[in-house]
Amino acid sequence: MSVIQTNKTASSVVPAAWVRRWRGKASSAAFWLGLAWSIVRYLLLIGLAFLILYPLLFKLTNSFMSQQDLIDGTVRFIPREPTLFNYRLAIKYTNYFAGLKNTFGIAVLCGVLQMLVCTFVGYGLARFRFKGRGLVFALVVFTILIPPQTYMISLYLKFSFFDLYGILSAISGGTVRLIDSIWPLAILSLTGFGFKNGLYILIMRQYFKGIPKELEEAAYVDGSGLFRTFGTILLPLSASMMITVLLFSFSWQWTDSFYSSMFFSQIKLLSNSLLVGFEGLMLEGATVGLKSGQPLTSTLTNTMSLLVLAPLIVMYLFAQKYLVEGIEHSGIVG
Repeated sequence: MSVIQTNKTASSVVPAAWVRRWRGKASSAAFWLGLAWSIVRYLLLIGLAFLILYPLLFKLTNSFMSQQDLIDGTVRFIPREPTLFNYRLAIKYTNYFAGLKNTFGIAVLCGVLQMLVCTFVGYGLARFRFKGRGLVFALVVFTILIPPQTYMISLYLKFSFFDLYGILSAISGGTVRLIDSIWPLAILSLTGFGFKNGLYILIMRQYFKGIPKELEEAAYVDGSGLFRTFGTILLPLSASMMITVLLFSFSWQWTDSFYSSMFFSQIKLLSNSLLVGFEGLMLEGATVGLKSGQPLTSTLTNTMSLLVLAPLIVMYLFAQKYLVEGIEHSGIVG
């Protein structure tokens, strides 16, 4: 009996102590202010998340609607007759898988080249002192501020009549047309003038400036050379930052329509498919093609945009850890 009473007493002491502690907290104004602020904070976060995700959720539900659901005014978000017709039509009409292969190859090529080039340039601007370093860095920042539309015509003419300091003209007697090939983007990436390269160089420079110089000095004392020190010490340390630049470059190149429409008129890309649209598409049994403003036309456009974004979403799910780490270490958060 004494054991049973002891257990009952011990079990009743814990809730009683918890109740007294809760009552002590509830009696203070700071507790209620903190609770109110927590509720407001979560409501704001839920509202912001809804505003960001609402367009994506609307496109997702809209993509599964049949033609009857699109013209039915009582159907808003949940399709009454779910169908994959929009996906099948968008994939067939835009030759999706061919565009997916070409876009993936170009995005990987530009991402890897820009990651390597921007890493070297960012390290040089962060560590080496040379005449004109400030001017070079100012020009790098200047490339971020200048919109690419200002030099679009000169860039197009340069690669339409490409010549390397007159060498090609002297050898072959003419210039080389590089349009509709991967060479324009490859050359721009290799020379540090690719899409958003100024931002990537700035990110890598800020990251290398945050690494203590004592690490390199200790390696130099031990007899390590410049390139060996950079390859064995600094590159492993900057792996997360390099992956972040690779992800940024890959994502922006994937959805880029400016350079893609300028350099590729014959190569099928996903971003070009969105620019073409679905106006004029003839459906089976129809006498006229789709027109702008029709529900099915906008639904097919929404469906195609989801197909374009799907690989990026999958990539982000696997690379989220490295992306967050790289942004935190970049030194330009916010």
